[in-house]
Amino acid sequence: MTPIIVIPARIGSTRLPGKALAAIAGKPMIAHVLERGLEAGIGPVAVATDSPEIAAAVETAGGRAVMTFETHACGLDRIGEALRAVDPGRRHDVVVDLQGDQPFLPQGALQAAVELLQDPAVDMATLATEAAVGEEDDPDTPKLVGSEISPRRLRALYFTRARAPWGEGVFYHHIGVYAFRRPAFERFVALPPSALEKRERLEQLRALEAGMRIDAALLDRAGPSVDTETDLEAARRTAPGKQDRR
Repeated sequence: MTPIIVIPARIGSTRLPGKALAAIAGKPMIAHVLERGLEAGIGPVAVATDSPEIAAAVETAGGRAVMTFETHACGLDRIGEALRAVDPGRRHDVVVDLQGDQPFLPQGALQAAVELLQDPAVDMATLATEAAVGEEDDPDTPKLVGSEISPRRLRALYFTRARAPWGEGVFYHHIGVYAFRRPAFERFVALPPSALEKRERLEQLRALEAGMRIDAALLDRAGPSVDTETDLEAARRTAPGKQDRR
């Protein structure tokens, strides 16, 4: 497999506008996410953005930025546009979406997602971890509902912002990373946004509604994602080994 990592980053985030440029430990968040992609060492990395300011921050950090339209329904659609610019010859057969709100993704996480695609039945791979206390009721924490098919691996049945599944047991916090086979990715971006995708505001539901198989690798832990002002302040307090220098 020959992966390529693309990080979608738009300036007008609904819950935290401009979050890609928010300073964490003296650097914009997008620079931290770029570092996570480069550290994985699995393939080239590009940032797909609608913002000249984000593009400038990426280039200052030594990365490659690709300008895209503002109108995409989700990050995966934005990646689809950028991919035509960064890989017109289709040399890369795996497309990895590292979402721009994952500044502290653990080492090995991207590799764990890509490895699931060694199973030819899997169209798309992602990551999850056990939800922390209270996250099961938090709509800002997407939950993965799935069936265990082997140790540390689930087959995804649904994703939701609601508390699910019902009853006692473990809840899984979905982590915003996707690895696609190239044909599955191209099929995904050719589809219109689906009904459940729009209702839950979770783009991966478009793939499930289209009959694609999604498997998830379970991580022991996940770095904090940043979706809200509260998340941002928590990330600034807990940036590994560093002090925020806003």
